Amino acid sequence: MKLVVGLGNPGPKYVETRHNIGFMVAQRLAEQSGIALKKQGHQAVFGVGTASGQQATILLPQTYMNRSGVSVASACKSLGIAPGDLVVIHDDIDLPYGILKIKVGGGHGGHNGIRSIRELLGSGDFVRVKVGVGRPGPGGDVAGYVLNPFSAAERKVLDRVLENSAQAVAALVSSGVQQAMNEFNNCDVSI
Repeated sequence: MKLVVGLGNPGPKYVETRHNIGFMVAQRLAEQSGIALKKQGHQAVFGVGTASGQQATILLPQTYMNRSGVSVASACKSLGIAPGDLVVIHDDIDLPYGILKIKVGGGHGGHNGIRSIRELLGSGDFVRVKVGVGRPGPGGDVAGYVLNPFSAAERKVLDRVLENSAQAVAALVSSGVQQAMNEFNNCDVSI
C-alpha cells in the first residue's frame, strides 16, 4: 500500500493558489486512477483504490498546510505505512514554475507542510514530489506569493503541469523511486 499525499489548504479561498498544487496533482492522479476522494478521516478527505497497478490511498489533509503532519501521521499509523511508502506532493518555490523534482528524505527547506510531517513522523525519510511554482520577484512576499492564484501565463500551461506531474507520481508508484527520478527529475512538466 502506498500513501500518496497532496499538500494544500482547504476551502474555496485557496483552491487555485500555488500552495495548493500538491492538492491539484493528487486530485489529477485520483481522477486518472478512478479513485473517488470522498472518504473522511485522519482530518482529511481521501480515497482508496488502485493507482498504476498498486494499492494506494490518496489523501488531502484538511488541517491547513502548517498542520499537515497531524493528518499524515494519523493515516500512516492507521494504515501501517512505512516512510518509503509515503509520497508527499508539494509546491517548491526554489524550482522554476513547471520543473519537477523527486527526492527521498532531506530537510524541510522552509516548507511548513513538510516541517510538520517531519516533526510528527519523527523522520524525513519519505518520498517528496516537488512541483516548482517559482519565486516572487526581489523583495517580494513569499507567503503572499504562494497563497495567490497562478498568473495568466501559468494558468495557460497548468493543465499540462498537473497531467505530467500526476504521470510522474504514477510512475513512482508503479516503477519505484529510482526509475521515476531517472525519467522525471528536473523535467519541465509544463511542455
